[in-house]
Amino acid sequence: MDLDFSDDFIVQDKFSMRNFSTEYEGNLSKNEEKKMLVEEQEKLRELQQRLYSDGSKSILIVLQAMDAAGKDSLIKHVFGGVNPQGCEVHSFKTPSSKEYDHDFLWRHYIALPEKGKIGIFNRSHYESVLVCKVHPEYNLNEKVWKDVDDFDDEFWENRYESIRNFEKHLANNGTTIVKIFLNVSQEEQKKRFLDRINEPDKNWKFAASDLSERALWPDYMKAYEEAINETSKEYAPWYVIPADNKWFARVAAIQIIIDTMEKMDLKYPTLSEKETNALAEAKKQLEKD
Repeated sequence: MDLDFSDDFIVQDKFSMRNFSTEYEGNLSKNEEKKMLVEEQEKLRELQQRLYSDGSKSILIVLQAMDAAGKDSLIKHVFGGVNPQGCEVHSFKTPSSKEYDHDFLWRHYIALPEKGKIGIFNRSHYESVLVCKVHPEYNLNEKVWKDVDDFDDEFWENRYESIRNFEKHLANNGTTIVKIFLNVSQEEQKKRFLDRINEPDKNWKFAASDLSERALWPDYMKAYEEAINETSKEYAPWYVIPADNKWFARVAAIQIIIDTMEKMDLKYPTLSEKETNALAEAKKQLEKD
């Protein structure tokens, strides 16, 4: 692919939501985007096979976005062709009582991909500095703090530090991290919500709470901006992808993931001389059958 979306959308300097468009301003048509996606899916399948056979590394893709930004459909179209035995998706909802009995990273740690596998977090540990920052009272469920006044600047800086340390630890131990924020506009979200209401087969996707969260859009944008600025590091970069066009977002995401995996230096196992000789002998025996 000639276009380089990895360089276009990576967050390396100070991130401002205002400076990242929700619309792709290039000239790709929908048909071109679909064709490109099919071509890239074949590359991803081959890279997944290499990752699995190499067996020494894993990759974690973190997806974050506002409601209706297209996370679920992106997972379906980008990863639909990979071997399901080597790919695991975890969709994190409101923590259970058991999960609240542990620290906020515990449930994410136990869901990490094994070596040789692709892991996808549909929402993630970042919910603790996104929805929980917009609704700080949710943190009281952790039973450590007694009042929302406890959630001051120091509290949030400690949360960011915990996330940075968590991700650096993973990176130092064989897990490559790619974090993608699907940047959808408020107007496009409105259109997609109306589609969910107007189309009976999509009604199940809409909840009344979606509107109350939508009303807090400025608070969420501020929380995203702060979280991305605090945690976009070389060992765990953020990519902010325009998401008003779902097909383009999928193409950009798959290219970013492929670029990342190509840099992981994944190799098929090399057989020893003894194993090579045994393979040759096995071939002779099979050919005699």
